[in-house]
Amino acid sequence: MQAGKTILFILILVCTGYRYLEAQTVKDADGNIYVTVNIGKQVWIGENLKTTRLNDGKPISLVSNDEEWKALKTPAYCWYNNDERNKDVSGALYNWYTVKTGKICPQGWHVPTDNEWAALAAFLGDARTVGDKLKESGTAHWKNIFSKATNDYDFTALPSGMRHYSGTFPLFGDLYAVWWSATPVSASEAIMLGLHDRSSRLYNGVEDLRSGYSVRCLKD
Repeated sequence: MQAGKTILFILILVCTGYRYLEAQTVKDADGNIYVTVNIGKQVWIGENLKTTRLNDGKPISLVSNDEEWKALKTPAYCWYNNDERNKDVSGALYNWYTVKTGKICPQGWHVPTDNEWAALAAFLGDARTVGDKLKESGTAHWKNIFSKATNDYDFTALPSGMRHYSGTFPLFGDLYAVWWSATPVSASEAIMLGLHDRSSRLYNGVEDLRSGYSVRCLKD
């Protein structure tokens, strides 16, 4: 290959490679950058959200006090066990009033509905093993005593804990990964999805809007 053509070929690789990397990441309102993953026809953010602001720049209240958290009916977040060192691995825990704003995810992304979570589970197949395909493999974070995590699509679910609507952090919270859906079921409850350390299933349930759970974002 002639020198001029070689240089042109390298430039094309660099440019297209840069566009590829750019297309595979997304930035939140705080400037945190997340890798995205393709699962079936869906594109997910491959980490729990950790933003402290909505996508219009408005700050979300950081609430540490138990009684204050329990009384809230407005958007709020915290770090698991009120320890900011959990931010980079676990992300933040948000009450559902934050989800309700429709502005917690980056522009062009949203908190998935219960139906969109169900579509993810359907694509992954057998309900008995869906959780293993979503969990981080190995035992760095999960013990995975009764499951065999494979993380097939780099969703990399981690046991990021939870905050009870009373404001307390359950002692067993670090055995779970729990995410809010965007689907309310009443004036005080919404649907959440979860994984457990000792199971390969993806569970869903109904929880109080004041509870603090992780958030994953889905591309519009």
